[in-house]
Formats: sequence, structure tokens, C-alpha cells
Amino acid sequence: MLAVKACTAQVFALIREWVVASAYPESYNKHPADCLGGAMPAAKPGARRLQILQVLARMLENPKGERVTTAALAKELDVSEAALYRHFASKAQMFEGLIEFIEQTLFGLVNKITAEEENGLKQIQAMLSSLLSFAEKNPGMTRVLVGDALVNEDERLQVRINQLHDRLEATLKQCLRVAATQRRDAPAGTTQAPLPADPGPQANLLLCYVIGRWQQYAKSGFKRLPSELWEKQWPLLLQI
Repeated sequence: MLAVKACTAQVFALIREWVVASAYPESYNKHPADCLGGAMPAAKPGARRLQILQVLARMLENPKGERVTTAALAKELDVSEAALYRHFASKAQMFEGLIEFIEQTLFGLVNKITAEEENGLKQIQAMLSSLLSFAEKNPGMTRVLVGDALVNEDERLQVRINQLHDRLEATLKQCLRVAATQRRDAPAGTTQAPLPADPGPQANLLLCYVIGRWQQYAKSGFKRLPSELWEKQWPLLLQI
């Protein structure tokens, strides 16, 4: 069990390095092995699994939004489909690998923001900005976040994405509670309007804004960037 956990940690550490590189379009045209700095040592734990996840995410970046089949994935990797299943029990498990990375990255950012920023509204601003930025830098994973890439796949994948959305909404709700408390405790004479007693509706609205920007990005063939109107829209969200 410890060996499996160590291997998984190594895989996602390597994925994080690759995701940063994938923010630059020229990296999409590289051979998968090049993303790892050359030929991939066969003995390196998790290296082949990493390569499969890299190529899967890169194929999801196709602006046409075509479904990625295991046959197409195997062809891109220049291996047989049977070779894929030596590293993943199913195609669903491959997508779970991507979802796990998304979860770890997003909630790693969220936890860092809430730990370092005390102001509730600034926490929300930083969170929303980070969610939009992550999608913009990782178009293939955006298709996973909006469920577009999961159509006709195992139902449990969409359930897991729904749970991710629920966790984000719960975090936004908690930040709104912090902001409401801070406004109530503000010195006399402060002109800021009080926030609603129930943060649920506003938290849901903020999450829907983010998902809507993700959706527009994916459906436009990655032309409508999630962050393109962020600076102008954030003040409008505060007025609601």
C-alpha cells in the first residue's frame, strides 16, 4: 500500500510539471516522451502511466471536442490497446487519474488562499480568479470539469465531478460567511452593505459563473478565454 501511494505521488508531481509547460501552445506539438525530457526509462515507476495521462489530456484539447477512444489513444502512443490496460484497469480509471490531479491542484490552491488571506471577499476573488486561470491553461481538463469529455463514459466520473463542484460551492459559502462576519464587525460608520444572512444562493451563483465561463471556453473551441472579462465582471458580481 505504501509503495502504491509513493508511486501515485510521484506520478502527480510529474503531471504538475507537465501542466505548467502545457500552458504554452508550442508544447502541444511535442512527442509525449519529449515532455519528460527525452526517452522515458522503462524502469521509472509510474512513467508510462504518466505518459498515458499526458497524451489523454492533450487529445482532449482538440477544439472539435471529439470523443477520445482507447483505440485513438493507443495509436497516438504507438502501442496496442492491450498495452494501455497493463497500466489502467479501464478507460474510466484513466479519467479518474486526470480528475484526481484536478482535485489536488484546485483544492491545493484553495487551501493556500484561505490560509494566507484573512479577508473573506479577497479569498473569493482569488479563488474565482484561480479557477478561471486553471481552465485557461489546461483546456483539455476544462472539458473534464464541464463534463463534456465524460459523455458516454462511466457514470461515476460525472458523479465525481459533481462532488468537486459541490466542494467548491461549500468553500465559497464558508468564505461568504467569513466576509459577512467581517462586515458585521466593521467599525461604526462603514458604508458597506451587509451580505445576505444565508450565503447559499450567492455561493451557488458564483460557482455557476465559473462553470459558465468554463463551458463557454470549451464550446467556443477554446477561443473565448475564461479570464477575458474577469476584471470587469468581478465588481459586478459584488453588486449582486
